[in-house]
Amino acid sequence: MNKKTSKSSLTRRASLAAIASTVALIAFVAPAASFAEDKSIKVGIMSGEDEDVWRVVTAEAAKKGLTIETVVFNDYTQPNEALERGEIDANAFQHKPYLDNQVAQHGYHIVPVGYTGVWPIGLYSKKHKAVAEISDGASIGVPNDPSNEGRALRVLQNEGIIKLKDGTGILATVTDITENPKNVEIKELDAGVVGRAIDDLDAAVVNTDWALKAGLSASDRIAQEPIADNPYRNFIAVKQGSENEAWVKTLVSSYQNDAVKAEFDKVYKGTGLSAY
Repeated sequence: MNKKTSKSSLTRRASLAAIASTVALIAFVAPAASFAEDKSIKVGIMSGEDEDVWRVVTAEAAKKGLTIETVVFNDYTQPNEALERGEIDANAFQHKPYLDNQVAQHGYHIVPVGYTGVWPIGLYSKKHKAVAEISDGASIGVPNDPSNEGRALRVLQNEGIIKLKDGTGILATVTDITENPKNVEIKELDAGVVGRAIDDLDAAVVNTDWALKAGLSASDRIAQEPIADNPYRNFIAVKQGSENEAWVKTLVSSYQNDAVKAEFDKVYKGTGLSAY
Protein backbone atom coordinates (compact mmCIF):
# COMPACT_ATOMS: atom_id res chain seq x y z
CA MET A 1 0.00 0.00 0.00
CA ASN A 2 1.50 3.39 -0.98
CA LYS A 3 1.35 6.54 1.16
CA LYS A 4 -1.43 8.10 -0.93
CA THR A 5 -3.66 5.06 -0.53
CA SER A 6 -2.86 4.77 3.18
CA LYS A 7 -3.76 8.45 3.73
CA SER A 8 -7.11 8.03 1.90
CA SER A 9 -7.94 4.93 3.93
CA LEU A 10 -7.21 6.74 7.19
CA THR A 11 -9.44 9.62 6.13
CA ARG A 12 -12.32 7.26 5.39
CA ARG A 13 -11.83 5.49 8.71
CA ALA A 14 -11.86 8.82 10.56
CA SER A 15 -15.06 9.82 8.81
CA LEU A 16 -16.74 6.53 9.64
CA ALA A 17 -15.65 6.81 13.26
CA ALA A 18 -17.08 10.32 13.47
CA ILE A 19 -20.40 9.12 12.01
CA ALA A 20 -20.50 6.19 14.44
CA SER A 21 -19.84 8.51 17.39
CA THR A 22 -22.63 10.82 16.27
CA VAL A 23 -25.09 7.91 15.95
CA ALA A 24 -24.10 6.61 19.38
CA LEU A 25 -24.58 10.07 20.87
CA ILE A 26 -28.04 10.41 19.29
CA ALA A 27 -28.98 6.95 20.57
CA PHE A 28 -27.89 7.89 24.07
CA VAL A 29 -29.80 11.15 24.27
CA ALA A 30 -32.92 9.87 22.44
CA PRO A 31 -34.89 9.30 25.69
CA ALA A 32 -34.92 13.07 26.14
CA ALA A 33 -37.71 13.20 23.53
CA SER A 34 -39.85 11.04 25.83
CA PHE A 35 -38.95 13.17 28.83
CA ALA A 36 -40.02 16.29 26.94
CA GLU A 37 -43.49 14.82 26.65
CA ASP A 38 -43.84 14.59 30.43
CA LYS A 39 -46.30 17.06 31.93
CA SER A 40 -46.76 18.76 35.29
CA ILE A 41 -50.24 19.96 36.28
CA LYS A 42 -52.09 21.40 39.26
CA VAL A 43 -55.40 19.86 40.31
CA GLY A 44 -57.79 21.54 42.74
CA ILE A 45 -59.45 19.26 45.30
CA MET A 46 -61.32 19.69 48.57
CA SER A 47 -59.58 19.25 51.91
CA GLY A 48 -60.18 16.09 53.91
CA GLU A 49 -60.59 12.48 52.84
CA ASP A 50 -60.11 13.24 49.16
CA GLU A 51 -56.51 14.18 49.88
CA ASP A 52 -55.80 10.51 50.66
CA VAL A 53 -57.47 9.41 47.43
CA TRP A 54 -55.50 11.87 45.36
CA ARG A 55 -52.21 10.72 46.83
CA VAL A 56 -52.88 7.41 45.09
CA VAL A 57 -54.01 9.19 41.91
CA THR A 58 -50.76 11.16 41.95
CA ALA A 59 -48.72 7.95 42.29
CA GLU A 60 -50.61 6.33 39.41
CA ALA A 61 -50.10 9.40 37.22
CA ALA A 62 -46.37 9.47 37.95
CA LYS A 63 -46.05 6.01 36.41
CA LYS A 64 -47.35 7.52 33.17
CA GLY A 65 -45.13 10.59 33.14
CA LEU A 66 -47.74 12.97 34.56
CA THR A 67 -46.75 14.95 37.65
CA ILE A 68 -49.71 16.14 39.72
CA GLU A 69 -49.56 18.85 42.34
CA THR A 70 -52.79 18.95 44.32
CA VAL A 71 -54.08 22.35 45.41
CA VAL A 72 -56.35 21.98 48.43
CA PHE A 73 -59.41 24.21 48.92
CA ASN A 74 -61.78 24.59 51.85
CA ASP A 75 -64.95 25.81 50.17
CA TYR A 76 -66.81 25.02 46.97
CA THR A 77 -66.53 28.44 45.33
CA GLN A 78 -62.76 28.55 45.00
CA PRO A 79 -61.80 25.63 42.70
CA ASN A 80 -63.80 26.85 39.71
CA GLU A 81 -62.55 30.42 40.14
CA ALA A 82 -58.97 29.14 40.20
CA LEU A 83 -59.52 26.95 37.14
CA GLU A 84 -61.13 29.76 35.16
CA ARG A 85 -58.20 32.08 36.00
CA GLY A 86 -55.68 29.44 34.94
CA GLU A 87 -54.19 29.07 38.41
CA ILE A 88 -54.85 25.32 38.24
CA ASP A 89 -55.20 22.96 35.26
CA ALA A 90 -58.11 20.84 36.52
CA ASN A 91 -60.33 20.33 39.51
CA ALA A 92 -62.26 17.42 40.98
CA PHE A 93 -64.99 18.24 43.49
CA GLN A 94 -68.33 18.93 41.81
CA HIS A 95 -71.35 17.45 40.05
CA LYS A 96 -73.10 18.70 36.90
CA PRO A 97 -75.98 20.61 38.53
CA TYR A 98 -73.46 22.58 40.58
CA LEU A 99 -71.26 23.32 37.56
CA ASP A 100 -74.25 24.30 35.44
CA ASN A 101 -75.29 26.80 38.10
CA GLN A 102 -71.76 28.18 38.38
CA VAL A 103 -71.51 28.59 34.61
CA ALA A 104 -74.87 30.38 34.53
CA GLN A 105 -73.80 32.73 37.35
CA HIS A 106 -70.20 33.43 36.41
CA GLY A 107 -69.81 32.50 32.74
CA TYR A 108 -67.11 29.95 33.46
CA HIS A 109 -65.67 27.97 30.53
CA ILE A 110 -65.33 24.65 32.35
CA VAL A 111 -66.24 21.16 31.13
CA PRO A 112 -66.32 17.68 32.74
CA VAL A 113 -63.90 15.07 31.38
CA GLY A 114 -64.24 12.00 33.61
CA TYR A 115 -66.43 10.77 36.48
CA THR A 116 -65.03 10.06 39.93
CA GLY A 117 -67.61 9.21 42.60
CA VAL A 118 -71.09 9.85 43.91
CA TRP A 119 -72.01 10.63 47.49
CA PRO A 120 -75.74 10.10 48.09
CA ILE A 121 -76.96 13.04 50.17
CA GLY A 122 -78.68 11.97 53.37
CA LEU A 123 -81.06 13.11 56.10
CA TYR A 124 -79.30 12.84 59.48
CA SER A 125 -80.58 13.18 63.02
CA LYS A 126 -79.18 12.85 66.53
CA LYS A 127 -82.67 13.05 68.06
CA HIS A 128 -84.72 10.67 65.91
CA LYS A 129 -84.18 7.13 64.69
CA ALA A 130 -86.71 7.33 61.84
CA VAL A 131 -88.34 9.95 59.65
CA ALA A 132 -91.74 9.11 61.17
CA GLU A 133 -90.49 10.37 64.55
CA ILE A 134 -89.97 13.91 63.27
CA SER A 135 -92.61 15.97 65.05
CA ASP A 136 -94.73 18.95 64.10
CA GLY A 137 -92.74 22.20 64.05
CA ALA A 138 -89.40 20.38 63.85
CA SER A 139 -86.37 22.29 62.53
CA ILE A 140 -84.55 20.75 59.57
CA GLY A 141 -81.33 22.15 58.14
CA VAL A 142 -80.51 22.11 54.42
CA PRO A 143 -77.48 23.41 52.44
CA ASN A 144 -78.09 26.88 51.10
CA ASP A 145 -76.18 26.71 47.79
CA PRO A 146 -78.57 26.43 44.80
CA SER A 147 -77.86 22.92 43.53
CA ASN A 148 -77.57 21.24 46.92
CA GLU A 149 -80.60 22.98 48.40
CA GLY A 150 -82.80 21.61 45.61
CA ARG A 151 -81.23 18.21 46.11
CA ALA A 152 -81.92 18.33 49.85
CA LEU A 153 -85.53 19.41 49.41
CA ARG A 154 -86.11 16.46 47.11
CA VAL A 155 -84.93 14.13 49.87
CA LEU A 156 -87.53 15.70 52.17
CA GLN A 157 -90.17 15.35 49.46
CA ASN A 158 -89.29 11.70 48.88
CA GLU A 159 -89.85 11.12 52.60
CA GLY A 160 -93.24 12.87 52.58
CA ILE A 161 -92.12 15.74 54.81
CA ILE A 162 -92.84 18.39 52.20
CA LYS A 163 -94.17 18.64 48.66
CA LEU A 164 -92.63 20.78 45.95
CA LYS A 165 -94.40 22.63 43.17
CA ASP A 166 -95.01 20.46 40.10
CA GLY A 167 -92.34 20.87 37.48
CA THR A 168 -89.78 22.21 39.93
CA GLY A 169 -86.29 21.45 38.68
CA ILE A 170 -83.15 20.50 40.53
CA LEU A 171 -82.66 24.08 41.67
CA ALA A 172 -85.74 24.11 43.92
CA THR A 173 -85.79 26.47 46.92
CA VAL A 174 -88.02 26.79 49.96
CA THR A 175 -90.28 29.09 47.94
CA ASP A 176 -91.20 26.06 45.81
CA ILE A 177 -92.69 24.19 48.80
CA THR A 178 -96.46 23.85 48.29
CA GLU A 179 -97.28 21.48 51.16
CA ASN A 180 -95.72 21.24 54.62
CA PRO A 181 -98.11 19.10 56.70
CA LYS A 182 -95.90 19.08 59.80
CA ASN A 183 -95.06 22.77 59.55
CA VAL A 184 -91.37 21.98 59.74
CA GLU A 185 -88.99 24.93 59.80
CA ILE A 186 -86.45 24.69 56.98
CA LYS A 187 -83.18 26.36 57.98
CA GLU A 188 -80.89 27.22 55.08
CA LEU A 189 -77.25 26.96 56.18
CA ASP A 190 -73.85 26.83 54.51
CA ALA A 191 -73.06 23.32 53.28
CA GLY A 192 -70.05 23.14 55.58
CA VAL A 193 -72.05 24.27 58.61
CA VAL A 194 -75.32 22.34 58.37
CA GLY A 195 -73.80 19.05 59.55
CA ARG A 196 -72.04 20.68 62.49
CA ALA A 197 -75.32 22.31 63.54
CA ILE A 198 -77.04 18.91 63.91
CA ASP A 199 -77.23 19.15 67.72
CA ASP A 200 -79.32 22.30 67.43
CA LEU A 201 -81.68 20.80 64.83
CA ASP A 202 -84.15 17.94 64.74
CA ALA A 203 -82.60 16.74 61.50
CA ALA A 204 -80.42 17.99 58.65
CA VAL A 205 -79.81 17.06 55.05
CA VAL A 206 -76.03 16.89 54.71
CA ASN A 207 -73.68 16.14 51.84
CA THR A 208 -71.78 12.95 52.60
CA ASP A 209 -68.32 14.54 52.59
CA TRP A 210 -69.43 17.22 55.04
CA ALA A 211 -71.26 14.60 57.12
CA LEU A 212 -67.97 12.77 57.61
CA LYS A 213 -66.21 16.02 58.55
CA ALA A 214 -68.99 16.73 61.07
CA GLY A 215 -68.52 13.33 62.70
CA LEU A 216 -71.84 11.94 61.46
CA SER A 217 -72.05 8.24 60.70
CA ALA A 218 -74.36 5.87 58.86
CA SER A 219 -76.16 5.21 62.16
CA ASP A 220 -77.21 8.89 62.24
CA ARG A 221 -78.66 8.73 58.71
CA ILE A 222 -82.42 8.17 58.66
CA ALA A 223 -82.96 8.63 54.91
CA GLN A 224 -80.99 9.24 51.73
CA GLU A 225 -81.60 10.04 48.07
CA PRO A 226 -81.97 7.21 45.52
CA ILE A 227 -78.74 6.06 43.86
CA ALA A 228 -80.30 4.88 40.58
CA ASP A 229 -80.10 7.50 37.80
CA ASN A 230 -78.40 9.90 40.18
CA PRO A 231 -77.48 13.16 38.39
CA TYR A 232 -75.03 14.12 41.11
CA ARG A 233 -71.98 12.12 40.08
CA ASN A 234 -68.78 14.07 40.66
CA PHE A 235 -66.17 14.47 37.96
CA ILE A 236 -62.79 15.85 36.96
CA ALA A 237 -63.18 19.15 35.09
CA VAL A 238 -60.87 21.24 32.91
CA LYS A 239 -60.98 24.55 31.08
CA GLN A 240 -62.88 24.37 27.81
CA GLY A 241 -60.44 23.80 24.97
CA SER A 242 -58.21 21.48 27.01
CA GLU A 243 -60.54 18.48 27.08
CA ASN A 244 -58.79 16.68 24.20
CA GLU A 245 -55.26 17.19 25.47
CA ALA A 246 -53.25 14.00 25.99
CA TRP A 247 -52.57 14.84 29.64
CA VAL A 248 -56.31 14.99 30.32
CA LYS A 249 -56.76 11.40 29.22
CA THR A 250 -53.82 10.40 31.40
CA LEU A 251 -55.30 12.26 34.36
CA VAL A 252 -58.67 10.53 34.00
CA SER A 253 -57.12 7.08 33.64
CA SER A 254 -54.95 7.78 36.67
CA TYR A 255 -58.16 8.14 38.68
CA GLN A 256 -60.29 5.46 37.08
CA ASN A 257 -58.43 2.30 38.13
CA ASP A 258 -58.48 -0.41 40.76
CA ALA A 259 -55.74 1.09 42.94
CA VAL A 260 -57.63 4.36 43.37
CA LYS A 261 -60.95 2.57 43.83
CA ALA A 262 -59.46 0.54 46.69
CA GLU A 263 -58.29 3.70 48.45
CA PHE A 264 -61.61 5.43 47.72
CA ASP A 265 -63.55 2.56 49.33
CA LYS A 266 -61.18 2.54 52.31
CA VAL A 267 -61.46 6.29 52.90
CA TYR A 268 -65.20 6.72 52.38
CA LYS A 269 -66.26 3.43 54.00
CA GLY A 270 -69.18 2.93 51.64
CA THR A 271 -70.62 6.43 52.03
CA GLY A 272 -69.28 7.28 48.59
CA LEU A 273 -69.42 5.05 45.53
CA SER A 274 -67.15 4.96 42.47
CA ALA A 275 -69.12 6.40 39.57
CA TYR A 276 -67.23 5.44 36.40
